[in-house]
Amino acid sequence: MGTVMHAATAKRVRSVRPVGTRAVLAELDGLQDVLALQDMLNKSPLPGQVDVLAAAETVMVVGESASATRAIGVRLLELELVTPEVTDSGLVVIDTVFDGDDLADVAELTGLSVDGVIAAHTGQIWTVAFAGFAPGFGYMVGENEILTVPRRSSPRTAVPAGSVALGGQYSAVYPRRSPGGWQLIGRTGARMWDLDRAQPALVRPGDRVQYKAVREVVTASDFPAGEPDKEHHAESGLRILTPGAQSLIQDLGRRGYGPLGVSAAGALDRASLRRANRLVGNAASAAAIESVNGGLTVEAIGDQVMAVAGAPTTLTIESPSWVESGDGDAQPGAQRTVPMAAPFALLDGEVLTVGAPESGFRNYVAIRGGVDALEVLGSRSADTMSGIGPAPLTIGQALPVGEATASTAVGSPELQPDFPGQGVTVLDVVPGPRADWFDAEALESLCSQEWLVTPQSNRVGMRLDGTPLQRTREGELPSEGTMAGALQIPPAGLPVLFLADHPITGGYPVIGVVREEHLDLAAQVPIGGRIRFRLVPDSPDFTTTFTKTEK
Repeated sequence: MGTVMHAATAKRVRSVRPVGTRAVLAELDGLQDVLALQDMLNKSPLPGQVDVLAAAETVMVVGESASATRAIGVRLLELELVTPEVTDSGLVVIDTVFDGDDLADVAELTGLSVDGVIAAHTGQIWTVAFAGFAPGFGYMVGENEILTVPRRSSPRTAVPAGSVALGGQYSAVYPRRSPGGWQLIGRTGARMWDLDRAQPALVRPGDRVQYKAVREVVTASDFPAGEPDKEHHAESGLRILTPGAQSLIQDLGRRGYGPLGVSAAGALDRASLRRANRLVGNAASAAAIESVNGGLTVEAIGDQVMAVAGAPTTLTIESPSWVESGDGDAQPGAQRTVPMAAPFALLDGEVLTVGAPESGFRNYVAIRGGVDALEVLGSRSADTMSGIGPAPLTIGQALPVGEATASTAVGSPELQPDFPGQGVTVLDVVPGPRADWFDAEALESLCSQEWLVTPQSNRVGMRLDGTPLQRTREGELPSEGTMAGALQIPPAGLPVLFLADHPITGGYPVIGVVREEHLDLAAQVPIGGRIRFRLVPDSPDFTTTFTKTEK
C-alpha cells in the first residue's frame, strides 16, 4: 500500500499520499486549508514543482522527477498554512439573467423564494477554489452554505454554454455546451474561456467573483475552444489523402495548465514520437502525426525527409501516376517500401501509405522541420477531452512544414522495442492514493486477472473489462486531482486507465497508478488487447522518506 504521512499540527497538511512516483496528494481539513495551501504554492513554488491541482479537500502537486516529488512530499508536511489575504482588487463581476430551468427547484430545496435564491447568489462573494471538468470551469465556493443543493439525480445530456449553476456547495458557469448534472439557475454572456485573451480563463483559482442580476445579456454560444485551423496552401509539407481511423497532430504536450482545467495531452507513446523526430533531425518536441491502427495516406508537397516510428507496419511509397512513358502514355507509378524507424525521402507528389500494424496500435509520422500547426498554450497537440488544439486530420488537408529542426543531419536507423501483440501486456502499477478503499482480495483480483481493452477506449482513458473489483467503503470520494496512469474504479468496478487527455480531477478512487515508464507501452495496446497488472511497491527511497517524516 502507498505510505501515508501524517502531521499533527492543526494548520498543517493532514497527510500526504503518493500518486505514483511523480505526484503527491496533500489531504487537508477543509476547503479553507485547500485555498491556503494552493495560494502558498502558487506564490512560492517548491523546488521541482510542475503543477498544483486543488480540489475539494486535497491539493495534488506534480513534480518534475521522482526525487523532486519525494522532496515535495516531505516539505508539504513542514509547511505552516497561512490564510490568503483578502483584498478588494481582482473582483470579477458576472452579469447574470436568473431564469434557469432549475431555479424554482433550488428555491424549494433551500426553503427560499425565487427572489431569495437570487438575492443569496448575488449577495455574497464567491471564491474560485479549483478548476476541472472543462477548461474555464471554476468551482466557486461562497461565503455561506445557504445555497448548498444536491446535483440532479439525472444529469442533462447537454447544458448550454454560459449556464450559471449550483452543485453541492459550489457555483459555476459552464464554459461551453456539455453534459452536466448541476442545478441551472441562470445564464451569462461572459466568455469563461477565450484563447484570444492573454489569460484564457476569465476566472482562475483564488479569484473572487460576484454575480450581478441583469434583465438581459448576450446569450453565450458554443464558441470553439480554439480558433479553427485556417486553410493552408502549403508550398512545402504534406497533403492528407486518407486520415485513417483517427490521425491527430501531437507533440510532447502542454504542461502547467492543470489549474485552468487543461490536461497535458501530447503523444501517448512519447518514446516513439521522440524517435521519429530524432531520425529526421528535429527537436524532440516537434509536432508530428499520431495515427491509429494504420490507414493513413499522405502526399508530399515538395521534397520531404520523413520517418515513421511506433507500431511495426509496412510503409509503401507510390510515385506519381502522371509519369509518362516514351510513347506518351501515362504509366502507373512505381511502388517501393521503406523501413520503419529510418529516415527516407518522400519526393514531390509521392504518396506514403501506413499499413495496419503487425503489433502495437499507434504510429508517429515525422517530417523534417515538424508540422507547422497552430500553437495553443505552448503546444501544437490536439486535446480530445477539451477540444483544444488542431482538429483531427481530414481528407485534402494540407500540413505545412515548420522549422523545428535541431540538427543539420538526419539520424541513423534505430532498433525499436517490442510492441504488444496477441499475448498479454504486463504493466507495472504502484498502489494508488485510494488503495485503502479496497481490501487485499480486490488488489489480488486487479493483478491476477487479464483485463480486456474495450472499444470504448480512447486518448482520455482505456476502459477495461473483466471481473469487477469490490470497494470496502460506501459513498463517493470528493473530486481530487488525477494524472495519466491513474487506475480509477467507478462504482461498477471496472477500471479506467487514464491516458494523456484525462480530466484534471476525478471523483472515483484510484486503486493504483501505472508507472511512468510503462505509459508508452500502455498506449500501444490495441483494442481487444489484454493487460495484466503487476503490483510493485513504492521505490525504497520513496517509502523510506515518507516513513521518516511521520509525526
